Amino acid sequence: MSVLIGPEATIPPSAPVGGEGVLRRLFRRKLAVLGLLVILLVVGAALLAPYIAPFDPNEQFFDGLTIEGAPLPPSQTYWLGTDLLGRDLLSRLLYGARTSLLIGIVANGAALTIGTLVGVVAGYYRGIVGTLLMRFTDLMMAFPALLLAICLAAVLRPSLWIVALVIALVNWVQVARVVYSETRSLAEREFIQAEKTLGAGSARILFRHILPHLTSTVIVYGTLGISTTVLLEATLSFLGVGVQPPDASWGNIIFENQTYFQAAPWLVFFPGGAILLVALAFNLVGDALRDALDPTEQGRD
Repeated sequence: MSVLIGPEATIPPSAPVGGEGVLRRLFRRKLAVLGLLVILLVVGAALLAPYIAPFDPNEQFFDGLTIEGAPLPPSQTYWLGTDLLGRDLLSRLLYGARTSLLIGIVANGAALTIGTLVGVVAGYYRGIVGTLLMRFTDLMMAFPALLLAICLAAVLRPSLWIVALVIALVNWVQVARVVYSETRSLAEREFIQAEKTLGAGSARILFRHILPHLTSTVIVYGTLGISTTVLLEATLSFLGVGVQPPDASWGNIIFENQTYFQAAPWLVFFPGGAILLVALAFNLVGDALRDALDPTEQGRD
């Protein structure tokens, strides 16, 4: 099954699913297992970057440039070559993975939290509260996400945490819309009405019944959203309003070396390939999780 990322995404209403059944269905998909292996490899490389990186990512080597001042191609000393300042590209990629993944996870976590809170409150309480929240969500969705992110990043002083905040502020709306639709559907179910009849308070209904049924949706959207945030961070850094040098991220590595695209294409291909690989891996895992957590698939093992 295909999964769309964005306001047009459709994720079916879900119910809590047993962990063993989910893992069994997930591991039956070879592409999902491949995606998991890629994610584990990249996360492991990012965590161990201080120990496995051959050089300091910001250290400039006099022998890292040719006599003409051009970057060196891949060699035994510099496995992926050097950049235009004579820095080891492999070391910068490893440290860049730490930055890109950290922003992706933090920004996506914040977007999920905001979107889930807005969607649940608007879908459960409805009335004037729900109307105001969803009209504000529609207003935010009317702005092109990338343009809004560029404007916010330009107004605020770019840094790692500011970039994560900016990405969260433009990505929560899709989550809010999906959660709102599911919450409205759940609020009409008989077991919710029965709880209200028995005198259960809103807090009990939300935390004991509504939120557990939204867990599958949030997990799937969270997995898919990491690839989106990694791509958006790379785009902002490439445009010069993301993570600022000398801190390494995959996006600003491409930005710094784009002028050497024809003379030293590896400076663009390696970080670009890393972005593509990680985004694809998270999408594969998210797509498989969607199917594994789909209640209509539970009887097809």
